[in-house]
Amino acid sequence: MSKYDPLWAAVGKHIEDSFILTYSEIEAVLGFPIDHSFLTFKKELPAYGYEVGKISMKAQTVAFRRLV
Repeated sequence: MSKYDPLWAAVGKHIEDSFILTYSEIEAVLGFPIDHSFLTFKKELPAYGYEVGKISMKAQTVAFRRLV
């Protein structure tokens, strides 16, 4: 179990083909802010039917896309 499992579970419950979460929304789900390790752990997300798209540090958002 990784520290990002709560986020992956929340993302997996979405029904949209793609959506964006802000860093604040992600922190609310996790209970801590995302850090550089997010880049390593994002490879776990396909098990939940999604992948990480664009990560915008300027806008502080993360885009997610449903896998087909």
